Amino acid sequence: MSNMVTIEGEVIHGAKLGRRMGFPTANMEVSGADIENGVYLSRVEIEGREYKAMSNVGVRPSVDGKCRLLETHIFDFQGDLYGQTLSVHLIRKIRDEKRFGSVEELRQQLESDFEQIRSL
Repeated sequence: MSNMVTIEGEVIHGAKLGRRMGFPTANMEVSGADIENGVYLSRVEIEGREYKAMSNVGVRPSVDGKCRLLETHIFDFQGDLYGQTLSVHLIRKIRDEKRFGSVEELRQQLESDFEQIRSL
């Protein structure tokens, strides 16, 4: 993916599974967005400061697979973003979305994705 895509929306409550796995996410609905499902290197601006992030666009087939969300783990950020409008810039696709056999397999993949994106 060469062209950066920006998704803007309100941060909504999710299942908090990312938080329990050590990767809290800001979640936004993206039902109609014309973008491929998958994991992305991304950037988010919060109160004038830009943060590196990792984002997943998709239906989360390992968890419930119902609605399509943008889930963004913001590096080196602590804070409550519920109800705020965020702009998430998807810069580069890292991998396709896939189903994992267990939450532990998903957690291990998230750690690998995190290390890969942090090094970019």
